[in-house]
Amino acid sequence: MDNLQLKKYANEVRKGIVTSTHSAKAGHPGGSLSAADVFTFLYFEEMNIDPKNPEKEDRDRFVLSKGHTAPGLYAALANRGYFPVEDLKTLRKLGSYLQGHPNMHIPGVDMASGSLGQGISAAVGMALGAKLDNKDFRVYTLLGDGEIQEGQVWEAAMFAGFRKLDNLVVIVDNNGLQIDGPVDKVCSPYPIADKFKAFNFNVVEIDGHDFDQIRSAFNNAKETKGMPTCIILHTVKGKGVSFMENNADWHGKAPNDEEYATAMADLAKIDAELA
Repeated sequence: MDNLQLKKYANEVRKGIVTSTHSAKAGHPGGSLSAADVFTFLYFEEMNIDPKNPEKEDRDRFVLSKGHTAPGLYAALANRGYFPVEDLKTLRKLGSYLQGHPNMHIPGVDMASGSLGQGISAAVGMALGAKLDNKDFRVYTLLGDGEIQEGQVWEAAMFAGFRKLDNLVVIVDNNGLQIDGPVDKVCSPYPIADKFKAFNFNVVEIDGHDFDQIRSAFNNAKETKGMPTCIILHTVKGKGVSFMENNADWHGKAPNDEEYATAMADLAKIDAELA
């Protein structure tokens, strides 16, 4: 898919994030917006998936380890055709299947997640299972840079590197902010790349909003044999919405009516630029 089309889909994903969190009056827009481009690339270009057959045996798997950014995942799934985009407005509402964190009854969701640090372990298990069963599907998991303060992340990374799980891609959304502020002020995870290299990972660092760099990184991962890959995305929290960008306050709160209108106007400007 060409980059212009990917950018257009990514903007639709961002609209879905803003719309769903506004409707729910809750949720996590900041980290969902920073990951919107990688969600788009995964679901519209990278992964072997079929929205008409979400459980096909040979599909690639995705685990949202930073499960609180479910609005981003749901918006990508909806725009890819797994369920109606209109359903995004039911996020977190009583009776809705779109819960605040991913659940496996949602079409396209391969693993329930939300407790930080646990998703990568599930992804590692899936990748090991594929190796043991001689399956060629690939497994992708997205972590937050605050999430990697969890010790379980590094246990999973150590195991993945030791078992040479080259069918596994660990993606770190390094937007620099978590709920309490800058990650390097709360409990610094830096240097992230060196840590994954120490656990026998192939590591690529890129601009997480540049589709050429994103594509190159995932191609690098496919070409790498004998070790898992970690792609570190340097991103902007709240990307695309002027008042949310680089603002930790938008980690876990929803826009009110006035803020929603401003956010959608910002995204409409991006649409105009891409037209």
